[in-house]
Amino acid sequence: MQTQEMQNIYKWTWIVLIILAVFLGVKTLGSLKDLRDVSPSYNTISVSGEGEVFAVPDVASFSFTVSADAKTVTEAQKQVTDKVDGILEAVKKLGIEEKDIKTTDYSVYPKYVYVPIACTATYCPPLRQTQDGYTANHSITIKVRDTERAGEVLGAAGSAGATNLSGISFTIDDPDALAAEARALAISDAREKAELLSDELDVKLVRVVSFSDSTDGGPMPYYARETLGMGGGDTAVAQKAPTLPTGENKVKIVVNVTYEIR
Repeated sequence: MQTQEMQNIYKWTWIVLIILAVFLGVKTLGSLKDLRDVSPSYNTISVSGEGEVFAVPDVASFSFTVSADAKTVTEAQKQVTDKVDGILEAVKKLGIEEKDIKTTDYSVYPKYVYVPIACTATYCPPLRQTQDGYTANHSITIKVRDTERAGEVLGAAGSAGATNLSGISFTIDDPDALAAEARALAISDAREKAELLSDELDVKLVRVVSFSDSTDGGPMPYYARETLGMGGGDTAVAQKAPTLPTGENKVKIVVNVTYEIR
C-alpha cells in the first residue's frame, strides 16, 4: 500500500516538473524573441531627408448662403428654394456639374422682434419678445475644376442672388499623389546622406530598422484675401468677374530613417 502511494507521489512530481519545464521554456523563447526584436542602437546610424514638390492648384471652391424671411415656414423655404435654383442654374451654365455642388447647411428657425410695453407712472416693463415669422437659410459649397473660370463662376453666383460669398480657395484635387512624390524625394535624399556617412565611417549599410515621415505645411490651400458679400443687385459683379490668381502650392515631406550598419 505504501509503495503504491509513493509511486503516485513520484508520478505527480514528474507531471509538475514537466509542466514547469514547458512553462519555463515558453518564457525563455519569448524573452529571446524580445531580445532579437530590440533595435540594435549600438550599430545603427540615423539620417533625415526632405522632399518638396510644387504644383499649381487645379481646383477652386467657394461657399455662399441664401436667406429669406416670411410669415410661415413654407413661404420662407419656397423663397430660399427659388433663389438657390436660380443660382445653381446660372453656375451650371458655366460647366459646374451636380457632383461639385454640395449643401453644407440648411436651417429654418423662428424670427423674433421685441415689442415695447407702455410704462406706468412708476414702472417700465421690459420689452416683450414676440415671434414674427421664420428665417430659412441654405448654405452651399461649389467646386470649380477649371480654375481659370473661378472668378466667372463666382460672379455669376453673385449676380444670381447669392449672398455672403466667401471662402474662395485654390487647392490640389489629389494631394496624396503630390505627397507620394515628395516622400520619394525625401527617401532618396536620406539614402544619399546615409551612403555618404557610411563611406566616411567606413561601414556598410545593412537594412532599414526604423522609418517615420511627417508633412510640413502642405498642400495648403490658397485663399483669396477678401470675403465678398454680394447680392442680386450688385451690378459690378455682373459687369466684371473678379480676377483670382491661383498662386502655387507646396508639399514638403520630412523622413527619418535608421539604418543598421556593419
